[in-house]
Amino acid sequence: MPGTAPVKIKTISQLHELRGLPKPQHPLISVINLHDVKFPAGQVKQFAVLDFYSIAIKRATNLKYKYGQQQYDFDNGVMFFTAPGQVIGVEAGQDVEHTGWVLFIHPDFLWNTQLAKTIKKYEFFDYAIDEALFLSDKEEQVINDILRFIQQEYSSNIDRFTQDIIISQIELLLNYSERFYNRQFITRKIASHQLLDKLEQWLDDYFNEDQQTMKSLPAVQDIAAALHVSSTYLGGTLKALTGLSTQQHIHERLIEKAKEKLSTSSLSVSEVAYQLGFEHPQSFSKLFKAKTKQSPLAFRQSFN
Repeated sequence: MPGTAPVKIKTISQLHELRGLPKPQHPLISVINLHDVKFPAGQVKQFAVLDFYSIAIKRATNLKYKYGQQQYDFDNGVMFFTAPGQVIGVEAGQDVEHTGWVLFIHPDFLWNTQLAKTIKKYEFFDYAIDEALFLSDKEEQVINDILRFIQQEYSSNIDRFTQDIIISQIELLLNYSERFYNRQFITRKIASHQLLDKLEQWLDDYFNEDQQTMKSLPAVQDIAAALHVSSTYLGGTLKALTGLSTQQHIHERLIEKAKEKLSTSSLSVSEVAYQLGFEHPQSFSKLFKAKTKQSPLAFRQSFN
C-alpha cells in the first residue's frame, strides 16, 4: 500500500494530472465528474493538502474519506467542504465505483471580489472533525444544477462577465448549503440533541470536579475538542437547537453555579469568582449583573 505522507497540491492543474484527468479548461476553477477520476489499481491510502477550496457531493462504494478526525463512507450522498490547507485522506479498496461532483476554487479566482472576504463567514468550511452535509434527493438536485451551470459557464468563451457570473453561482451554492445545514441541525434531532446532552454533561463534570478551586474558565475550543467536534459545528448545532452560542451556554451554567454558591455558602463574592475560574472578581460581577440585572451582593442579600 502506498505511503500516507500528505501530498502538497498547489494548483488545480496539478490535481488534474495526479488524478489522470485532462488539463482543466480554467486554471483557477474546475468542476470534476467523479466518474472520471482514476485511482491506482488495488488498495490505496493517500493524504493530500490542497491550496484551494473544494466543495463535493460524493456517492461511492468501497471508498472512505478521512476529513479531520472523522471517517466517512459514501454509500449515501454526502456533501462536504474543505478550505485551503486542510488535510484530506482517501482510502480506496478494490473496484471503487463513485459518482458525484467536486468543485475546486483557487483563492486567486476570488481575488478582488466581495466573496474573497465573505467566504470566511460560511462556517461549514471549518467543520473539519465532525459533520458532513447529508442531502435529500431534492437538495442534491439543486446543488447539481448549480455545479453544471458553473461548468458550462467556464467551458464557454471566457469574457469580462465570466468571473462575475460564476462568483454569483458560487454564492448561490454556498447560501443553499447554509440553508441545508440549518435544516440538518433540526431534522437530525437525535444526533443534535445527543451533542447537546454531551455538552451539558461536560459542563456538569467540569463544575463539579473541584469544588474548592477551578484553574480557569472553560474554553469553547477545549469543550469542542473534548466532544470531538469542531467549535464552529458545535456552535451551529447549539444555535439551531437553543438559540444560544456555546459561550452563552457556558455563561448560563456559570451563573447557575454562582447563584448556588452565593445562596448556600458564606464565601465572599471574590472567593466565588476565583472558584468559578475568573481571574478578576470585577469580571465575574460584571457578567453576573449583565445576566441577572443584580450584582452578586444584591442577589445574596435577597435571601436574607
